Amino acid sequence: MQVQSMHFKARASMKLADARLQANLKKLSDKFVTARAAAVVELDDFEAIRSAAMQRRNRAIEHLDVWLDAFERNATARGATVLYAESQEEACRLIVEIGQRHGASKAIKSKSMVSEEIGLNRALAAAGIQPVETDLGEYILQINDNEAPSHIIAPVIHKDKDEVSDLFARTHGTPRKTEITELTGEARVVLRSHFLSADMGITGANFLIAETGSVALVTNEGNEGMCTVMPPKVHVVLAGVEKVLPTLEDLATLMRLLPRSATGQQISNYFSLLTGPRRPGEDDGPDHMYYVLVDAGRTGLIGGDFQDMLRCIRCGACMNHCPVYQKIGGHAYGWVYPGPMGSVLTPSYVGLDKAIDLPHAATLCGQCQVVCPVKIPLPELLRKLRERQVDRGLRPWTERAALMAWGWAARNPSLYRAGSRLAARLLKWMGGARGRIRTLPLAGGWTDQRDFPAPSGRTFHELYRERQGR
Repeated sequence: MQVQSMHFKARASMKLADARLQANLKKLSDKFVTARAAAVVELDDFEAIRSAAMQRRNRAIEHLDVWLDAFERNATARGATVLYAESQEEACRLIVEIGQRHGASKAIKSKSMVSEEIGLNRALAAAGIQPVETDLGEYILQINDNEAPSHIIAPVIHKDKDEVSDLFARTHGTPRKTEITELTGEARVVLRSHFLSADMGITGANFLIAETGSVALVTNEGNEGMCTVMPPKVHVVLAGVEKVLPTLEDLATLMRLLPRSATGQQISNYFSLLTGPRRPGEDDGPDHMYYVLVDAGRTGLIGGDFQDMLRCIRCGACMNHCPVYQKIGGHAYGWVYPGPMGSVLTPSYVGLDKAIDLPHAATLCGQCQVVCPVKIPLPELLRKLRERQVDRGLRPWTERAALMAWGWAARNPSLYRAGSRLAARLLKWMGGARGRIRTLPLAGGWTDQRDFPAPSGRTFHELYRERQGR
């Protein structure tokens, strides 16, 4: 997927003006936020589970080489092949080579954000291997001119039922249907022929289990099973190296949090734990199983300020609760990972200079950290990215000059108090009788779309002194 994060402001403005998108994004609060809140209160020890999950993820990341080695050893012992890709391009090349080695002409795919990250569909198509998305949301996007997902859990949340009805009728050449059950039934019929004729199945991985060499897959549609135990002779698991967990006990802890945080379910409809290819005497499963484990910038975060991001289990809770994401959706962020987690991951993976506005695409309200099941301090990480931008001179000179001036004044208390009094009275005068500032010189971004409330005319120090006097 092409990185377009440099155009965040323009894309965000366009999304804010899209009335249909604004109506569709209300589903986030109606569906995910409310459902998560109800699911979480069912756990008496939710905070203790979060702490345990954080510790277990930290254990895996801090000794990532050890657990990857254990995973490779155990997966190989059970008949799988483990391959490592340092870059996105290498990951695509490895998967294409696997398909060509086994004479594949069609690959069915279960939802994988890493496959979006590396641009796998384009690489497969260029090599003459037809990629077919089988997650319903991803399938809708694929037949809509390969549109990018806007959410890591609900990739098509930006569309409504009428849009999907029109798309199915146009693409499938069938009478237009309006009932959801009819639409899903139509998709099932179309996808069934692909399930039965594919040569290769490609899935992501929610987790990799080192002690057994297994992959854990979680879905609500069951398509991951059709991609792995049905006709495809080859199963390729594509995952980031950070997805490894040491033990099945670790998996059990994380699974108490993942579905609740993602969709508000106690457990997802389908949970698969797959270990190696089909063995003699077994009725289903692939003849060959491969793991392609991708670095693409992940190990570069280890030992640095942003190592905490490697704990992320891709539940989407941070974006569901983010007031910025709730208003602009995922496409405005310009790459695979939207919302608060994307505002940290995208600059970390593709470069801070290519995602200049993403660290500022947040109010720092803290909701993302509060709901994160593995306690990633997202506001703090966003603040660190802002600091790096200033240190590297990536922010506009006017902004940097203003911050330097404020910092100098803040280190001189008497000057700061005098400046605060002058600014408060000036802004109060600008607000006039209405108490609203229509235009703010040198800070038009605050008032281009809304009025700025004028202060009362008294500073915090003055109000505090008055209160102490009483």
